Amino acid sequence: MGVNISRPKLASQYDRPPPKYEESLEHEKSDLKAHIGDACSWPKSVDGSIRIANLESWEDSTSSPVHTLARTVLSRTDLSALQRREAHVIDTHVFNTEIDFKTGPIANQKQSGRCWLFASTNVLRYSVMRKLNLSEFELSQNHLFFFDKLEKANYYLELTIEHADLETSSRLLSHLSTDLVSDGGQWDMAVNLWETYGCVPQTVYPESYHSGLSAPLNALVKTKVREHALILRNLSKSLRLQNNTDEAVTAMLRGKKEELMAETYRIMTALLGVPPHPNKPFEWSYYDKNGKAGTWTGTPLEFYRTFVGKQPASSFSIINDPRNEYSKLYTVSKLGNIWGGRPVLYVNTEANIMKDIVVKMLKSGEPVFFGCDVMKFEDRYDGILDLDLFDYNVAFDITLNLKKAERLEMGDSSMTHAMVFTGVHLDNDGKIVKFKVENAWGTAIGDKGWFMMTSAWFDQYVYQIVVPRAHAPKDLIQVLDNGNPKVLDPWDPMGALA
Repeated sequence: MGVNISRPKLASQYDRPPPKYEESLEHEKSDLKAHIGDACSWPKSVDGSIRIANLESWEDSTSSPVHTLARTVLSRTDLSALQRREAHVIDTHVFNTEIDFKTGPIANQKQSGRCWLFASTNVLRYSVMRKLNLSEFELSQNHLFFFDKLEKANYYLELTIEHADLETSSRLLSHLSTDLVSDGGQWDMAVNLWETYGCVPQTVYPESYHSGLSAPLNALVKTKVREHALILRNLSKSLRLQNNTDEAVTAMLRGKKEELMAETYRIMTALLGVPPHPNKPFEWSYYDKNGKAGTWTGTPLEFYRTFVGKQPASSFSIINDPRNEYSKLYTVSKLGNIWGGRPVLYVNTEANIMKDIVVKMLKSGEPVFFGCDVMKFEDRYDGILDLDLFDYNVAFDITLNLKKAERLEMGDSSMTHAMVFTGVHLDNDGKIVKFKVENAWGTAIGDKGWFMMTSAWFDQYVYQIVVPRAHAPKDLIQVLDNGNPKVLDPWDPMGALA
């Protein structure tokens, strides 16, 4: 038998004034309009809600045949219908300056967010291939992926211990708990992994099902590590009630953390495989360009030191962030993967300086790691990144007016993807026209995996390049060496992981 309960009125029913309310304000409009002038129009809704009059006015603005055509076409297709044909004709994949060395097939990160590991290993493999005279080679991204996940879990739990006194609803803990073991990362985080765990050829620690489809792994690990964090928080409260010293509490919490981390390790070894130990030898066999077989034996750290060397650790990130002062050093609070490891550091400068560095490196035969917002003005199937690709004005009668700094301020853009520059096209005056980009989305995307980026697109959506000290301007090296970075908030857009 049902119970008849009267339903309470919605808040909007109480808050929205009756129609006569607007009529009662007519006598005030003339005085207010005198103050407002022509700065803005008088609202059709004085309480801020959407009224029928608003809908009618907005509909009147769509009366042109262009809007009728847009409604007819775009309701049945995606926005690629607005791509300018001229952009596809102009944006050919031809470049007059490319690095000489070819690395073989385009890599494929599949359904994972490991672009930074693919981009960084794509840069590192050049050194290995040169030294061993290889025609094709790929470093194991899964190897780095495993230890990055493990280290990020530990990093998050260390932050949990450090901030056990904060409420879980605090902005800091809410932010840290959102994506605590994400697939993304940064150059300095990759250096942390190489310097600690070395690197290995992909055939030594190949891809697994869950490295190429990381969502199930991430969901399980995140849930378990959040559970571990709550256990540590509760233990911290208990230990402090017993009047233990801060040092004793931290030591006991770390002991418990190590017990809990064993569960994360078991999950990851089951889903990704047991990785090579950084100090235990492996044997790797290969063919060189001439078909001659070779074998190398050593540890992952020895492989890294022998074939890659010191350049990754000596390289640093240069960014273009117009919100902040140029020729200054920046870092992001609470951002990292290895606790106590190398911090994420950025030297801020103008986009044109970054482009000049890229051209200098490419002319010297060096590929360039970079971070950008790849989803903007992109045709992934033809591999085009061009500000003139879409004509929004013709369909919607709008222009997009946010500047680069404003997009960062409003959360409209951030560093979402990492790739590698391998070529550039210069006009007769030496001016940059476009860049050749090596992606890691397989050969079915772009021009057999390669992308083309216009110089104007670089200005607006490239945020970072990584440069060895040997190719960096001396004044920017001095900024890095002087240290004392300005610390950005953990949620700052420069903390976005590619």
